[in-house]
Amino acid sequence: MSDVFMREAIRLSQDMMRQRRGGPFGAVIVHQGRILSRGWNEVTSQNDPTAHAEIVAIRQACRQLRTFRLVGCELYASCEPCPMCLGAAYWARLDRVIFAATRADAAAAGFDDELIYQELSLPPGSRPHLPMSQRLREEALGVFEDWRRLDGKVEY
Repeated sequence: MSDVFMREAIRLSQDMMRQRRGGPFGAVIVHQGRILSRGWNEVTSQNDPTAHAEIVAIRQACRQLRTFRLVGCELYASCEPCPMCLGAAYWARLDRVIFAATRADAAAAGFDDELIYQELSLPPGSRPHLPMSQRLREEALGVFEDWRRLDGKVEY
């Protein structure tokens, strides 16, 4: 059955790319043996650098289930998720991620996330392609303290 879901993710990647609606990436989220949501890369068609296929599918699935936790769901992606999409899969608490092409395959096609992987391994102040600095930590820590004491908060 999982080949059916993967083929749908691949079909989306190809169809939407050919329609000029984004890059060659597709994803589906499966819940209880059925496709719950579909996503394809909409970065260029929506002018949104976060509109990767996996993110689009996760957002739709969360709306469908009215939750930010996708426990009991699986993500099928036409390509190995980039660092952002992988992070979203963890945050969504998906049960599993299944992918077709690898990040090396994507790099060979001109989609190279290696820079991000390399920079993530460096301390924030040492990232040459996106300079980072820290300010007002103590003020921000106060907000976290308020969060810890907040009654009735929704944990995530």
